Amino acid sequence: MTPTSTSGADQCNNLALRKAARYLGATYDRALAPVGLRGTQFSILQRLSAHGEMTISTLADTIAMDRTTMASNLKPLAREGLVTVEPSATDRRARVAAITPDGRSRLQAAFPLWNAVQVRFEESFGADEAARLRTSLRAVLDTGFQPWAE
Repeated sequence: MTPTSTSGADQCNNLALRKAARYLGATYDRALAPVGLRGTQFSILQRLSAHGEMTISTLADTIAMDRTTMASNLKPLAREGLVTVEPSATDRRARVAAITPDGRSRLQAAFPLWNAVQVRFEESFGADEAARLRTSLRAVLDTGFQPWAE
């Protein structure tokens, strides 16, 4: 197979995953725009709401993101007062993120918009198929790659 072969592109797991992620990500971003959030920001607020304060590294791990990118994603949320990012009391090298009351309010306002996309996707794609997709995508994270290893 040559580098310009179309069948190679059709077999590329990375391309297929990124196309689907961009498509669905843009759908969530558009739905959440009225409350001033993007899909990734919603996910960060959702994790912090569910798990309480977390180090940036732990938060990044929970959504499969490198620590530097997570820190960049937290900056606009902190500027808007939706999260706080402070040095850890136990390890001054670590920084801890926490959702604020304003962050909880924004998350609460965003939830119906997020849920509408969830419902619409499952109606279109199929609830069982969507559940299988989430299971398959979680399994991707267990393939043994270490994309952020130092």
